[in-house]
Formats: sequence, C-alpha cells, structure tokens
Amino acid sequence: MKYFVFCLNLILIASFAKAQEVWDLKTCVDYAIANNISVKQADIDARRAQLTLKANQYNQYPSLTFSVSGGVNSGRSIDPTTNQFTQQQLLSSGISLQSGVTLFNWFSIKNNIAGAGFDAQAASANIDKVKNDIALNVAVAYLQILVSQEQANISRVALQQSQQNYMNTKKRVDAGALPELNLAETEAQVARDSATYISSLATVQTNILNLKAVLNLDAAQAFQVSMPPLDQIPVESLNDLQPEVVFSLALTNLPQQKINDLRIKAANKYLAATKSAMYPSIGMFGTLGSNYANNKIPKVTSIATGNYIPTAAKVNVSGTDYSVLTPEVNTSITTSRTAYGVQISDNFRQNVGIQLNVPIFNNGAAKLNYQRNQLTVKSLQLTKEQVDRTLKQDIYAAYNNATNSLQRYYATIKSVETAEKAFSFAQKRYDLGLLTTIDYITNQNNLTRAKLERASAQVDYVFRMKLLEFYKGQGLKL
Repeated sequence: MKYFVFCLNLILIASFAKAQEVWDLKTCVDYAIANNISVKQADIDARRAQLTLKANQYNQYPSLTFSVSGGVNSGRSIDPTTNQFTQQQLLSSGISLQSGVTLFNWFSIKNNIAGAGFDAQAASANIDKVKNDIALNVAVAYLQILVSQEQANISRVALQQSQQNYMNTKKRVDAGALPELNLAETEAQVARDSATYISSLATVQTNILNLKAVLNLDAAQAFQVSMPPLDQIPVESLNDLQPEVVFSLALTNLPQQKINDLRIKAANKYLAATKSAMYPSIGMFGTLGSNYANNKIPKVTSIATGNYIPTAAKVNVSGTDYSVLTPEVNTSITTSRTAYGVQISDNFRQNVGIQLNVPIFNNGAAKLNYQRNQLTVKSLQLTKEQVDRTLKQDIYAAYNNATNSLQRYYATIKSVETAEKAFSFAQKRYDLGLLTTIDYITNQNNLTRAKLERASAQVDYVFRMKLLEFYKGQGLKL
C-alpha cells in the first residue's frame, strides 16, 4: 500500500516537473491572437482591400505614358517624317508622351472609391471578429483546464481521506476492534479513489494539450497555466446582461454585424457605379510626340552660267516678234540625311482634345451587371436579417442558460454544505463504531460527488456569463 501511494505521488510530481513558464488567461489570448494563422490571413485580406481602395482612388488622376519605338522598314513603305511612299530601307524611331483623364462619368469613380472604402473597413472589422472568436475559444479551453484541475484537487483530497481512513481502520483491525472486512472495504475505496485521481490528472493533461492546439504551441513544449480560483474570475452581474440590452449592444459593437452593414453599403455604391456605366462619359486626352528616320532627302542646286537662251515665248515690238530670253543655269541634285536633333525638333507635334463616349450597345453587359448588383444588395440584406435574428435567438438562449447555470451552481453549493455536514456526522459515528464501513464510504463518495458537481456547475456558470459578455462586443474581462 505504501509503495502504491509512493508511485502515485511520483506520477503527480512528474506531471508538473517540466512546467516552467506560467501562462494566465490574458497571456494565452494575446499569444493566440499574435500567432494564429487565421488572424494573419485576415490581416492580409485587409491589406489587400486597402490596395484595392488605393487603386480606385488613383483612377481620379490623369494617366501619363511615355513610349519610345524603333524599327527598320524595307520595301515600299511610308516615310514617317514625310508621310510619302518610299522604296528606301529606313531606320526609324519615335517618342511620345500621352495623357488622359475622365472628366465626368456620372460619379462612377466616386462610387467605386466609396464602395472599396467600405470593403476595406469590413476587412478590418473581420480581423476583430477573428480575434474575438479566438479569444472565446482560448477562454473555453482555459476554463476546461481550471475545472479539470479543480476536480483533480477534489479527487486528491478524497484520496487523502480514504488513505487516512484506511490507516485508522487498519489500527482498529489490528487491535481487534473491527473485523478484517472493514479493512478490505477501505482498501478498495483507496484503490477506487486512486484510479479517479489518476484519471483526473490525465484529463488535466488532455485539456492542456487542447489549449496548446488552440495556441498553435508544440505539444512537447513545457507549459503550465496559472490556476486562479474559479470564484476569482471576473464576471458581470446577470442583471447587467439582460438579453435586450445585450442584443442592442451586439448590433452596434459585434464585428460581424459591422461587417454586414459595411458590405451592404459597399454593394449599394457598386450598384450606383454600374448604373453609371449605362450613361455617356466625357474624357480629355493629350499627346506630345516626334519621330526620326535616316532617309536621304534630295536637294536641288541651281547655278547661273551668265548666258541667256531663247524660250518658246514671244513678244511683239513694233510689229516684230522677238523670242523671250531666260538666264541659263546648271542644275545638280544631291542627297543628305537630316540630323537626329533637327528631325526631332522639326517633327515635334502636340494634340489635345475632348472625348465623348456614348454606350449604344454592348451586348447588354452594362444592364446585366446592374441587375446582378441589385440582386447582390438584396442577398446581403437578407443575410444581415438572418444573422441578426440568429444572434438575438442565441443571446436569449445564452441568457436562459446562464440563469439556469446560476441556479444550478447555487444548488450545488447547498448540496456540498449538506454533504459535508452528513459526512461529519458519519465520521463521528464511524469513529465510535456506530456506522458500517459501507455507509461511511457512501457518505464520503456523496461528498466527493457533490464537490465535483459544484466545480462543474461553477465553470459552466462562468462560461455562460463570459459568453454573454462576448455578445456585448466589448471584449472578455480577463
């Protein structure tokens, strides 16, 4: 028997020997939020939504494009500097600077910016939603550890009582005051309490592993949670958590409700933007450009010789026709290339204008997009209505569960008080030999069972109250 107790103590010591750092509930929640993959993914989605918002904002500003081109033309082609056909092989290049801006499109750009802004806010609110969900999951796992540890403590005390009872009974049996059957019954009770205690310790370790999984911690990492008494966990008064009050706060504060409202606002803005696509739009454009070609341009040179030659034209002077003379010139043709800088300067061109775009027929795409977005708005409104109804139902159910849990908790407190009093009387009668061992063990088991039920009821009450606090959207009191 002593060897068994010694081994049991070794199990208890070993189960906590590796624990080094102690984590309280706030530390667990902060760590989970900082390291959870879902939070990181939601953050990426929020940053992506911000980039979409910036892209829509940039659509307000003029576009500006600079381009440079170059190539070789062979055969019959158009000389880019003269716009004449040529058979020369040309090496040509061009540069241009183009700009365009939308002047008016029935506020399509403005509505797209507003819609993207609401989407960005919804994505940011989604981060808060994920964090709240994680905090609630961590709190549930943490409370499970606390209640299992409390149950382990109760089982340990029950085991110690059984061991003490075994030792007292053994002395009385050795003295001949009690039969050996009593010793066998108490020894069997020690074995049962030992098994219960070992099982409760295993439950504690299982719940710790579950919390590690929620925290994304390595299962082999040394880990120990702080064990504040359950009655020291802060909870609000049930009177401050009336369901209508909680529901009104939930509609305002819960991230999911904010997300639904923002998505409806965004969808309405996108609806207005698609409607604008069915109307004319006005834009402005401008271009600066020039080009160069390495073609040889012919140049005609004429030099007077000082002689005169008659022409076919005649002039009559006093009845006599004389031929009209013209100066004699020698003509030569030469070719040359114009310098790059000169061509760029000579060919420099500018244009600016106003453009009107009128959608006449585009296979019904604009109208269908508008109708599709109308259905999107209606779908989001129905989703919000359904979510709000479900939320209200959940809040009323949570309040009803919290009320029942509180009543059950008070009942278990009374049950423990009664069981303690009954066990105290049983202990005295057993010590006087007026109570059988079986009756004594029954009273002891009744007390242990009452304490375990009280611990379970208490953690259930705390969880129900925390759930109501969560619905208020003001964060969990840690």
